[in-house]
Amino acid sequence: MKRARAGGNRMRTADLLGRFRIDHPARFRLAQRDCAETCGFDMGKDEAKAALKNDIERLARLQERLYAQDRWALLVIFQGMDACGKDSAIKHVMSGINPQGCEVTSFKAPSAEELDHDFLWRHAVRLPSRGRIGIFNRSYYEEVLVVRVHPQLLARQQLPDALRRGAIWRQRFADICGFERHLVNNGTRVVKFFLHISKEEQRRRFLDRLDDPEKRWKFNAGDIAERRLWNQYMAAYQDMIRHTSTPEAPWYVVPADDKWFCRMIIAAALVRTLEDLRPQYPRVGRAMLREMAKARRALLAE
Repeated sequence: MKRARAGGNRMRTADLLGRFRIDHPARFRLAQRDCAETCGFDMGKDEAKAALKNDIERLARLQERLYAQDRWALLVIFQGMDACGKDSAIKHVMSGINPQGCEVTSFKAPSAEELDHDFLWRHAVRLPSRGRIGIFNRSYYEEVLVVRVHPQLLARQQLPDALRRGAIWRQRFADICGFERHLVNNGTRVVKFFLHISKEEQRRRFLDRLDDPEKRWKFNAGDIAERRLWNQYMAAYQDMIRHTSTPEAPWYVVPADDKWFCRMIIAAALVRTLEDLRPQYPRVGRAMLREMAKARRALLAE
């Protein structure tokens, strides 16, 4: 297929969202998803930045109305293997957002206090309030990913023995779906991104971190150990997406080998989500308009 240039006749990124949103999770197969897919977009870094700029500006305008209206909140979840580009996607896509209306939370290994609560507790206390966007860089989904791949982590959670046996992962999927349904029913929209990177691209990015002095701080020897468990993680991700992509809180499986295409899809999905909410600036009543007119006259008379 002939690849389209950014300025030529091509589908807008918003028109591509259906390819990456998981609307039929029972049929989802992760292995059938191409990590390098760009849907015909063929552009350099400068062209990609220009293509992303429009959606970033739209996102900023929508976020301002969301904040002013103070009715809805938006929770954005990012999951993916190490070096998939979560941090850089958040940095670039949210670059136009007013910091007053957005908060990013990066969840690390749980503390002793957090382990003494249910697995959703530490995430519930960081949810965005009305009018704000909350971004979870990793999330409660780690409880059905890394904890599933490393069963010893489940033992640290001090669950009663009877609750650690049986269909615990199915139960957690059900708990998560119920939690997200509760959020949506109470005014918090949920949108989730799995940044799907190939094993070869991850290898290349790890080598880049080792070779570039300005990126060496990102390297973690533990990432190499996790890489050896790639197949287990892919199986866990597939099962997770199949059981937790719902109409009210869908997963987007975004090809992540091309960073700029990945960011464009994320931005388009966030714009679409906020546009669906139709946030508006609050209307000013007649009484307030009269007060404002009096204030204006007083200011002009000074």
